Amino acid sequence: MKLIKTNINDLYILKPSLFEDDRGSFFESYNKINYEINLGGVGFVQDNVSKSVKDTIRGLHFQNPPYTQSKLVTCLKGEILDVSVDLRSNSKTYGHINNTILNDKNNLQLFIPKGLAHGFSVLSEYAIVYYKADNYYNMKYENGILWNDKHLNIDWKINYDNAIISKKDTNWHLFHNIKNPF
Repeated sequence: MKLIKTNINDLYILKPSLFEDDRGSFFESYNKINYEINLGGVGFVQDNVSKSVKDTIRGLHFQNPPYTQSKLVTCLKGEILDVSVDLRSNSKTYGHINNTILNDKNNLQLFIPKGLAHGFSVLSEYAIVYYKADNYYNMKYENGILWNDKHLNIDWKINYDNAIISKKDTNWHLFHNIKNPF
């Protein structure tokens, strides 16, 4: 596994070793020992899978304490633009945005630490996204940033006329108006 730094502190792109032969391919998507060596003691407790159609935007989500989450995100089928925003007020990269293409061809993974908002848009006809979380989801502690906040100016790489966004995601706060718990 190769660990690649991003423009946000503690946010890493992971490139697992891919083994291919006549049967197809294989890669180890998670190995507790390897991840502890490379990322410290992340104790994942919940796995999630989403299937979304083209031009879907999910996010930007985060959970308030005590239900903050670190995530390990993998796109198993299709292609997404994964977006993270650093909300940690004491971080040198506070307010920075990272965009990473994850797909079933590059097999990249993204490790998102606690204190970042996270979302993605679907660039292919559909995408299946698998992610591990180190804390349980709790609806009472969920929070988010409006996906089209002009201050953040995120290019989601989709046709906005066709965008599919949940009602909840169209009602989140602007970046400068969130009650930042980080």
